[in-house]
Amino acid sequence: MKILVSGAGVAGLALGRVLGTSGHHVTVVERAGRLRGNGSPIDIRGDAIEVAGRMGILPAVRDARIRMTEQVHFVDENGVAVGRLPADIGDSPDDLEIAREDLSRILADAQPETVRLRLGESVTSIAAHDDRVDVGFASGTAERFDLVLGADGVHSAVRRLVFGPERDWIRHLGLYVAIADMPGEADAGAERINPMYSYPGHLAGVARFKDRAIGLLMFASDPIDYDHRDVDAQKAILADRFGDCRAWKVPAILDAVRADPDVYFDSISQIHLPGWHRGRVALVGDAAHCASPLAGRGTSLALTGAQFLAEELERADGDHVTAFPRYEARQRPYVTFAQGTVEGGGALLVPPTAQAIAARNRLLQPVAAGR
Repeated sequence: MKILVSGAGVAGLALGRVLGTSGHHVTVVERAGRLRGNGSPIDIRGDAIEVAGRMGILPAVRDARIRMTEQVHFVDENGVAVGRLPADIGDSPDDLEIAREDLSRILADAQPETVRLRLGESVTSIAAHDDRVDVGFASGTAERFDLVLGADGVHSAVRRLVFGPERDWIRHLGLYVAIADMPGEADAGAERINPMYSYPGHLAGVARFKDRAIGLLMFASDPIDYDHRDVDAQKAILADRFGDCRAWKVPAILDAVRADPDVYFDSISQIHLPGWHRGRVALVGDAAHCASPLAGRGTSLALTGAQFLAEELERADGDHVTAFPRYEARQRPYVTFAQGTVEGGGALLVPPTAQAIAARNRLLQPVAAGR
């Protein structure tokens, strides 16, 4: 079949890999002019590791594995460690941590010849028919496809065009997060300590991996009305929320936010849809069921979803009417579990009061002291 995939993140590239390997002719469009390489490292967990093996990418993933959580310290306003996460968090054969840019590169290199990647292109219109889907693009071109798959993230254009506005499906979890490159911190010590500082309703941190460092900012808030594509507006929000704090490295992290043209900023939210397919259009990954970064399972869900959808299309001999519900039935339990794991995660990272911060730190102190 001739299949369009919107989005070249993990879900989109995974779809290209598995559908192209199955013999379909796949076009993957990505609004950005390049594959995304910024952001924090990501995890491949549980059954998604076996799926990565079936995709043929697992050896490369293992070779690129990193271990960021080995040295996570919570610090006070002077940078003095007041607590430490257990050193063995993430050190499990059922949890592979990898830099986002490395997984993107691995998946991009694994695309078969039947996959065409179009960067700087996005979907602007979708007209679904019984026998085809007519798609209009931002470039002004139009094309017909047998199937359209939305893998374009929590702010999915495909979902908006086919399922309705984002506000109908998004569930805000009360937090916002920002990530910016912080090259000045990349070589700060051989131990790669990743310090995190909390003050009421806020978190600031520095995370180091490979030869890179990123600054992290999180804060608690009700939904904010802003354009998720307006980088200047996002930076202004962060300056307003963190500009008065002079403790620890908060001013330096805020400077990194101002300097990074590709700063990542978004709400921590989930997507809840009653179904992920309509006619010849289906959603995969965060576009269908974002569990939020608090779950730490978005990459795993993207991989299992892509694999299950491709397998069900093959078993149904290309009959989407049969394949799409079967894909959803297989993927739904993973999503339900992941979305249910976020309870309490925000309060641990961003305690609302000084008393809550002190209580959390007391729980971590025995670990920091080696007891």
